[in-house]
Amino acid sequence: MNAHPRSPGGRWEHFAHDADIGVRGIGWTKEAAFEQVALALTGVVADPQSVNRTVSIGITCEAPSLEDLLVDWLNALVYEMSTRQMLFGAFVVAIDEPALTATAWGERVDQIRHDPAVEIKGATYTALQVTRETDGRWIAQCVVDV
Repeated sequence: MNAHPRSPGGRWEHFAHDADIGVRGIGWTKEAAFEQVALALTGVVADPQSVNRTVSIGITCEAPSLEDLLVDWLNALVYEMSTRQMLFGAFVVAIDEPALTATAWGERVDQIRHDPAVEIKGATYTALQVTRETDGRWIAQCVVDV
């Protein structure tokens, strides 16, 4: 498991799952957890700290539950990464259930500097969880197909 602190009280992690990989975001708000899991998604491909934040992309999603919203959010990012050939290194998420609006900042993939490890096919419902822990922190996680 790789853990990476990114903001006070927030971090992202990867967890092993057969041939795929789990992504997890932890934060003091559900929005922060969604931002952190998005960093974990980028972290599957390349180090998020290596990504320049020169281009912003707006993303909106709507789903009947927080779990469905997480899958939609990550799949929207996978779509943007694939179609724009971009990586993202910073996110601001607002959740007003059932909707999510976000801005992602990043740049086009640089094969040498980013050295992309894999291509993400999509977020799955495997190990899907959006919960608030007893200490007040939110956890948002699922497995992504690589």
